Amino acid sequence: MIAGIGVDLVKISRIQAVAERWGDAFLNRIFTPTEQKYSLRHRFPHRHLAARFAVKEAVLKALGIGVRFGVKWNEIETVNHPNGGPQVVMHGKVRKLADEKGVLDVYATITHDDDYAIAQVVLQR
Repeated sequence: MIAGIGVDLVKISRIQAVAERWGDAFLNRIFTPTEQKYSLRHRFPHRHLAARFAVKEAVLKALGIGVRFGVKWNEIETVNHPNGGPQVVMHGKVRKLADEKGVLDVYATITHDDDYAIAQVVLQR
């Protein structure tokens, strides 16, 4: 049974501008070390950061909470599944809220081009 669906679209230049302005303070507040390591090793790292940010927003939308209840952005982490696709890992309060909603699995898909990154998330009970 579907527990929630979320989608988000992020302008890559927005993430790039904020990252350039705030540097590590922004990166550490929003992204886990694993997400940073993965994204920053690419030729165009802001595309990957924007895609991971879109996943975070989509998860919060699917949970129906937005950025409330004291959740932190880096409690939602996108890692690469062995098959190469995105896999979402939830930590802290986000994991607790997902558990309260009976979420057993998270399915995510992401894509990006030169200007935008998009993510869709489906939560399953």
